[in-house]
Amino acid sequence: MEALPADEGKQRTVILGDLAAVEVARKHPEEACVHAQAALDQLGITWYATGMERIREVRQSLQPWADTEYVRELDDRLYGWQTTLSALRR
Repeated sequence: MEALPADEGKQRTVILGDLAAVEVARKHPEEACVHAQAALDQLGITWYATGMERIREVRQSLQPWADTEYVRELDDRLYGWQTTLSALRR
């Protein structure tokens, strides 16, 4: 990640989404949420629809931990993004 040039925001989002997916597979949901949150931060700088789709997929896979604080925080951020995207589509 540190080796990526600053203008590679889309790639950062994809990598962070992939890291989140790996942590879910390892059954480390809190770490997955940290990566997913970082990906959302990057999406705020450089929008990338594929990156958002990756984060949505990660969130789906976090369902067994849906009642944890860190997943609820991710849900809050995703809800905010969904609201923004819906407004832009109108």
